[in-house]
Amino acid sequence: MARKRIRFMSLFLSAALMLTGCGSASKKGEPVAVAPTTEAATEEVEEETGIAHASPEEVLAKMTLDQKLHQMFIITPEALTGFNQVTQCGEASKLAMSEHPVGGLIYFAPNLQDQAQTRSMLTDTQHFMRATTGVGMFLSVDEEGGTVARVASTLRTTRMEKMSAYGERASADEAFSVGETIGNDIHQFGFNLDFAPVADVDISETNELGDRTFSDDPEVVAKMVTGVVQGLQSTGVAATLKHFPGLGAEDGNAHTDEKIVIDRSLDEMRECDFVPFKAGIKAGSDFVMVSHQIVTGVGDDLPACLSKAVCTDLLRGELGFEGVIITDSMQMNTIAGTYSSSEAAVMAVQAGVDVILIPADFESALSGLRQAVNSGEISEARIDESVLRILREKEKLGLLD
Repeated sequence: MARKRIRFMSLFLSAALMLTGCGSASKKGEPVAVAPTTEAATEEVEEETGIAHASPEEVLAKMTLDQKLHQMFIITPEALTGFNQVTQCGEASKLAMSEHPVGGLIYFAPNLQDQAQTRSMLTDTQHFMRATTGVGMFLSVDEEGGTVARVASTLRTTRMEKMSAYGERASADEAFSVGETIGNDIHQFGFNLDFAPVADVDISETNELGDRTFSDDPEVVAKMVTGVVQGLQSTGVAATLKHFPGLGAEDGNAHTDEKIVIDRSLDEMRECDFVPFKAGIKAGSDFVMVSHQIVTGVGDDLPACLSKAVCTDLLRGELGFEGVIITDSMQMNTIAGTYSSSEAAVMAVQAGVDVILIPADFESALSGLRQAVNSGEISEARIDESVLRILREKEKLGLLD
């Protein structure tokens, strides 16, 4: 299909007036409206709004501040639409995406009912966003294998062993195969971002990760992480190293505890915790997820994802990571129990974060960032740095064409 290159800024303004189809599931018990396919309509809209082969710099130059800020969020489809459970793409989802063209969505097991439904939901969502904005979405999932496998547990794709079992065998080839298999399994439905592999070293028996970690030996973890990253990304799915600077020595659970402190020096972390992250970065991991734990060796008494010392000085500076930095879920109690969504979003961006994952209150987080830029607390140039990284990653995934 020949496309017409026209102004990018026709963008979101016409989205609410075009097409009728990207719905959701029931809202507080209301019946579900099944949406028609969007493929034909997508082609029609692409003739009017699509831009072919635009570079990340060209796309960024034509974005408004609000469009840039939306790119810095990955949220659930429920947070986007206000519905209790989203399992398909129809009118309500389309309207919500028109009003809030976020950078990505994350899906959990309740969103995934069967293979055909999942493929249709993700395909229609991606088609709509690309047709109306020219920029595709990160469609993400936690698919580590083993005990955290949203897709395998619901859609009956390949079941992986627990990660500690692979770590015991410590085979680089097997690690690549794990990543490649998971990547192929989820990419077939439309996922392009996986929040895996776990790069934490299993240091303490009291950490919340258990058999999700490969080993208590940092060199073994480094070998396995390298293989999984390379395997995943060979399939067109972006990998995510998590949870920097390392959760292996923690005593607690970020989902429920209000504050978790890891008493560990930077030298100890350099000798152990950082080793797998360095290996994963060298292997080319597109994303690194930063955790919420406070590390005493950093010295600022801030959760890692809100700490400039962690995100900018250590991850960007010392480890040389040039990809996308994303927070762990910001609705976890270690953040939401202490900081407002607005405050946490501003602090995370000031620390050097590019993408905010699942804020407790998305509207508040977005508004907080907008106000911070308008007041000069955060410069628009700082926003541009993150959005350009996001757009470059989307170009790699074929989401700008």
